Amino acid sequence: MELRQLRYLVRTIELGSISQAALDLGIAQSAISQQIQRLEGELATRLLQRTASGVIPTDAGLAFLAHAQLALRHAESAAAAAQHARLSGSVSVGLAPTTAGVVGFPLLEAMRAAYPDIRLHLVEGMSGHLAAMLNARDLDLAILFDLAEGRRWSHTRLLEERLFLIQAADDGGGEAPPISLAQLAAMPLIIPTRRHGLRRSIDAAFQRLDIQPMIVAEIDSLYVLMDAVGQGLAATLQPWAALARQDTTRLRWAEVEDPETRRSNELCSLSDDELSPAALATRVVLGRLPGELVAQGRWRGVTLAACRT
Repeated sequence: MELRQLRYLVRTIELGSISQAALDLGIAQSAISQQIQRLEGELATRLLQRTASGVIPTDAGLAFLAHAQLALRHAESAAAAAQHARLSGSVSVGLAPTTAGVVGFPLLEAMRAAYPDIRLHLVEGMSGHLAAMLNARDLDLAILFDLAEGRRWSHTRLLEERLFLIQAADDGGGEAPPISLAQLAAMPLIIPTRRHGLRRSIDAAFQRLDIQPMIVAEIDSLYVLMDAVGQGLAATLQPWAALARQDTTRLRWAEVEDPETRRSNELCSLSDDELSPAALATRVVLGRLPGELVAQGRWRGVTLAACRT
């Protein structure tokens, strides 16, 4: 089995055509066909099925594809590392918008200081979308929330975030005394849609109290949501990290004291044998960064955890 065979197969599946893969790779179509046939012969199974419009992977081809993509990524990282004296490579990290507001730039700074030759690819998105990208191996690492049981990732519990009531403040912003969910029953709220993990946590907390909250808008964009709150449209329930990119002089926030209003943050990654040395090093940096930010007062409203699973 040769790397070029993997490369030819992966590109053919991605483009759905041997001829298009040949054009893309700049080699003869016959060379691609020959190498894929040799690979199929070595594996004693068909990887591609020919159709009138091109080719599609067989079930065996789909199973082989994910491992072939990882092998190619590791080969590229190994080649890059061999060309540099220091640890190098590319690492993709997924962060939710609230987390990115607190962790994003400090992570870039920390990696730049410790591993200047590692190139970070930061992806900001909803936790569910990041989980799907991690499953598809489009990400190496991600900080996700309230994981369902049965995930096959390696994961470390980082911290729990408490939720805060955040609203516009005409008379100067700042922190207000703690508040209970029961006090919010008649307060207009803007919160994310039910596709968002935070919304599911909020709904569950209100349901435990048999309260129907007054939801006036559902917004999945953190930026639009916080703009609406800042303009006084309604209040919201968010972790303190949502304030990281805001002008807090025009906002007031109060911690929700109900113990059920918590969001668990987990550092998730592919298994150790699937991660490159650069990704393993990045995971170490990302794992210790929350503790440093909390100690510096740059991430508030959290309780650190140190439980590795």
